[in-house]
Amino acid sequence: MAAKAQIRRARLDEAQLLTELTMRSKAYWQYDASFLADAKQELEFQPNKFLPDFHVYVLEEDGQMLGFCSLIPTGHEAIELHDLFVEPSCIGKGYGKQLWDHSVNLVRELGFRTLVLTADPNAEPFYARLGAVRAGERESSVRSDRKLPIMEYRISDRA
Repeated sequence: MAAKAQIRRARLDEAQLLTELTMRSKAYWQYDASFLADAKQELEFQPNKFLPDFHVYVLEEDGQMLGFCSLIPTGHEAIELHDLFVEPSCIGKGYGKQLWDHSVNLVRELGFRTLVLTADPNAEPFYARLGAVRAGERESSVRSDRKLPIMEYRISDRA
């Protein structure tokens, strides 16, 4: 596992960098150019996502952005892990787990009991290893024949 990188709150002026990182991370899964082009609008990080209740955090080391995560409250008990993306060259080095652990700790601090997420099918095993369970699926907004797993993680009282 790599050395622990630093996590900080993202800045509004980093929206384009977050979009670029997202697209590189999505391409890691060998999606074709047509799919990535169709998905770009959905994956684009919009500056209006930086609302007070939208928690966006960047993982960086030596000034280099290695990944990011974001959380959006969806109700009284639940919060959504909206994004968790890692630079392709950093996948498999523990950075995704570091972002996950940061997200879980923040969710606990904010008082939510359930973390929900819609996973890329390729990332479902990663989330399952961390304790998230499949709670259903939904149709992709990019391709109607594509199903995306909906996963849940119950927040324990233990740190």
